[in-house]
This record gives sequence, structure tokens and C-alpha cells, in this order.
Amino acid sequence: MNVFRRLFNSSEADKQLPATEPALDRDVELDSEDEARALAGLNGATRPLPAEEEPPALDLRHLMFGQQSDIGMVRKNNQDAIHSFYAISDSVDNRPGFGIFIVADGMGGHHDGEIAASIAARTVLNELIRSLYLPMLAAGDDDRPPIAEAIETAIINANSAVVRGVPEGGTTLTLAVIQDDLVCVGHVGDSRAYLIRGREAEQLTRDHSYVQRLAELGQIDAADASSHLIKNVLYRALGQTEQLEVDIMTRRLPPQSYLLLCSDGLWGQVKEYEIISTVVNNPNPQAACRELIARANASGGVDNVSAILIQVPG
Repeated sequence: MNVFRRLFNSSEADKQLPATEPALDRDVELDSEDEARALAGLNGATRPLPAEEEPPALDLRHLMFGQQSDIGMVRKNNQDAIHSFYAISDSVDNRPGFGIFIVADGMGGHHDGEIAASIAARTVLNELIRSLYLPMLAAGDDDRPPIAEAIETAIINANSAVVRGVPEGGTTLTLAVIQDDLVCVGHVGDSRAYLIRGREAEQLTRDHSYVQRLAELGQIDAADASSHLIKNVLYRALGQTEQLEVDIMTRRLPPQSYLLLCSDGLWGQVKEYEIISTVVNNPNPQAACRELIARANASGGVDNVSAILIQVPG
């Protein structure tokens, strides 16, 4: 089994409106002399349109998110799986906003990769809702495990489910659990999480690829990694063995920042400065996700591409 190597395999709206104002009926009573003079002064000309008003600025009280996944331009099936769950309430309980966001990129021949990604993402989402979110709804959540511990347990259980269910498949998995302005990221593989603020992006995750490891050891130049012969080979992924090491980190989300989770079909095809520009220049996260996928496909679309973008209020 080699789960490390990715295989490249006509209505009312259509009617013409009259170009001019209809003739004024002599029997119509006008509300005022001013209105009568205004109508008389048109002399058959089109009534001028009112001046455009600027739309009000978006009053973002809680985080917003968008997500999109695409098969790309080359592959025959989409082996990515993405899930977003976000809950917010206004009540006397004053519960904080809570979200779970997951990107999994499957590996393996035929449909093994897409099945592995689906199993992993669903298992993690189910476990985190059960261990973290449902206790929040209870009268007391003192028995709820720490978020980092819950994430590690969920990913390890997902790994076991993939090993049992898809012996010839594997998957990456990157997830973010957000509570209020705190984010905890769990990560295995080479899908990524970025924190974007202003015109700068910080990669929060570390790729578990042999090329990245060689670059860290100084055996190859980091600039050569994207064109290296083994750039798609991972040394850590779900589905490899029963034992799995999970990377976990916790950060505060700055006001007016963005958190981007994506598969390598995005970051491998679109330059980082283009990703930043697309994120900050779009009116909302969903529009940004659509443009990110379009950019990846325009650059060749050699892989499935998925993105979840979370916008932080502030």
C-alpha cells in the first residue's frame, strides 16, 4: 500500500417600457402647483433618475464564512471533502459563537481517496459536535474536555476509521475550531491554514511532505520545492497506520482578519499574494472562495481545489 503518493489521474420583465412619461390626463388632480409645473416642464422628456446612494457599510457582528470545492480541470473525480458548522445565539445564556471548519484532501486510486476524505471529515465533525458543542448547550459544561484534547482525539479516531474502512486510501485533514475569538487548529498532511490580516498572510500549519522536510533540513532550496519530483509525497497522513501524530496550535483571531483553510489544489496553483488580494478585495467570503477556485482552474486546475474562508468581525 502506498497511501503517501497522490495519483494524478418571455415574461413581464421582458416588455419594453415607454421611453417618455405618458401624457398628463386633464382630469387628474395634482397635489400641488409645484408638481404641476414639474410635470409640465418635462415636455415629453424622460424623468431624471434620483442620485445613487452608497450602500451602507457592512455591520459585521459575528464571523461570516464561505466555502467551495471544485473538481478542477484534469481530475475525473473530486477527492476533497469540506464541512462548515457555525452556531450563534442571542439569549440570556450568552453563549459564545462556535464553529467547526474542516478540509480533507483524499489520496488513493479510483474512489479510495474521496471515501477516505469523506469518512475522516464526517467522523471529526460528529465527534467535535458531541464532545464540544452539545455540552455547551447543557446547563453546565464543566465536563467538556479542552478543545485541543478533543481535536486530537477526534482526528485519531478518524484515522482509525480510515484504516478500517479504506485500506488503500488516505487523506490529509486540517480543521479549525473557533469559540468567540479563539481558534484551535488541528492538522495532518499538506492542506493548509492561513491567517490573513491586512496585506500579510501567516501560514499556521506545516506541510508533512518529504519535500518540506528536505527544505527544513537544508538539503534543497525552499524555492525548488514546488517543482520537485516528490512534491506530492507525504510522510504523515490519515490512513497510514493506527499510530498518528497530530499538530495542534491555538491562536487569538485579530479583529478584521481572515482564516483560510485550503487544499493544495489552491496553494499549489495560486501565488500567495494573489490569494491575499482575492480575499481582501472581495465583498464577502463566498465571493472570495469562488474567485480563488476560478484562479486555481485558470492556472491549470491540475488538482481538486477546496477553500473555506472565515471573516472575523472587528
